[in-house]
Amino acid sequence: MPNSFVFSSESVGEGHPDKVSDFISDSILDACLAYDRNARVACETFVKSNIVVVGGEITLPKLQNKKTGKTRPIDDAFNIDKVIRDAIREIGYTNSDDVFHADTVFINNYLTAQSADIAQGVDARKAQGKKTAEQGAGDQGIMFGYACNETKELMPTPIMFAHRLGRELTSLRKSGKVKWLRPDAKSQVSVRYENDKPVEIMNVVISTQHAEGVKHAVIEKFLIEKVIKKVLPARMLTKNTEYLINPTGKFVIGGPTGDSGLTGRKIIVDTYGGWGRHGGGAFSGKDPSKVDRSAAYMGRWVAKNIVAAGLATHTEIQFAYAIGYPRPVSVRVETFGTGTVPDEVITQAVQAVFSFKPADIVQQLDLLRPIYRQTTNYGHFGKHGLPWEQTDKVAALQAAVAKLR
Repeated sequence: MPNSFVFSSESVGEGHPDKVSDFISDSILDACLAYDRNARVACETFVKSNIVVVGGEITLPKLQNKKTGKTRPIDDAFNIDKVIRDAIREIGYTNSDDVFHADTVFINNYLTAQSADIAQGVDARKAQGKKTAEQGAGDQGIMFGYACNETKELMPTPIMFAHRLGRELTSLRKSGKVKWLRPDAKSQVSVRYENDKPVEIMNVVISTQHAEGVKHAVIEKFLIEKVIKKVLPARMLTKNTEYLINPTGKFVIGGPTGDSGLTGRKIIVDTYGGWGRHGGGAFSGKDPSKVDRSAAYMGRWVAKNIVAAGLATHTEIQFAYAIGYPRPVSVRVETFGTGTVPDEVITQAVQAVFSFKPADIVQQLDLLRPIYRQTTNYGHFGKHGLPWEQTDKVAALQAAVAKLR
């Protein structure tokens, strides 16, 4: 009997309230890094109805006067309100019937400077009670990276299919070709596996916000014919595939008008769709001194290179940090029985090739740049052009494994 199971993953559109929050937070982060590459940013956003609330900690060293110790306000660097409104406008909340509208939202700003106690742990300098003068992790925590050979992106199939649907919806909406599409949307794909291989799509769920007056039958036919059948492989859409389109029957009230949004609530959408494990830390709005973000990117880079090197078909790496301490307190590679050599050998090879110190992660992946807005939507992994998606360490890993055998 073949081993058969169904696995589901979801994605959300740019106008989903939580993604609106993520995008605003990452837009502020990019604005900070564009002004000062040494910026320290931890920005969270809450949206509801016609209100945006931003809070957290931002420190821009360029605004600090070293002689007097005084710090100029962030607005001397850039206009935060403008960054927020531009982000909302880019998402597409500009329709006359939008309660949440780029030009009219009320903005509440509660951003302050980073805690000096945290800063001394992260900074590459000596401090009383700190065990090293190296840059330390910005927090304690565990991080995971994952990769598999199911798709060309070396990502799990269900989450990549769900992201494809969301991207196509957004492309159609922003092109202006489908006037009734609105920004809020969710997609979900359930894939049947046989002997650990994806073989069939069992069901596809799409819920998309739409303008008033559009018939459900019109929406349903359009999404099945012009979205689903366009972006998902025909060989996997069978007579068994079920299509669930706007299952409530109507989705006019959406976005922050219909539900509140908060930065960091879509961490499974952001990563592997539930297939790989997650340490619990959110990404958006955090500069790369925060290992919740940078180390998760590091984990993806390492895992992808392991699979690309042919050392395993499925792999997961876990590592952990203590706040203020530069080296990980543990590193472990798991290949789920697909490794060509023992997991212990791959773990040793990984530690020989990669450095997991926070400062080295930033340097290896060149993370002190305003590149984070492009990560916010449709997953932080599996996108061409991002530094952690490179497979540039394949030869080094293969050589390290050969030395250890």
